[in-house]
Amino acid sequence: MLTLTENASTVVKTLVDQTGGPEEAGLRISQDAPDSPALHVIPSEAPLPGDQVLEEDGARVFLEGVAADTLDDKILDAQVDDKGGVQFTIAPQA
Repeated sequence: MLTLTENASTVVKTLVDQTGGPEEAGLRISQDAPDSPALHVIPSEAPLPGDQVLEEDGARVFLEGVAADTLDDKILDAQVDDKGGVQFTIAPQA
């Protein structure tokens, strides 16, 4: 299953907190098709039916089925630039 770095957990919690959603809110990652290189990342108040729920260090990530398969053996990292922009990076697990 996808794992989060400490930075990613902090960024996910911050993004979700900024939306002012309920306590069970999280960041949802989805993918249109297995061969699509694009992943969609949006704050979500709750997981959708069929989503896998990942909780690490207080960060909640909802993984749509196709994205869950793609990210099964990956690590999610995140960086925030000087202007507050967030960039997520995906790397293979060691």
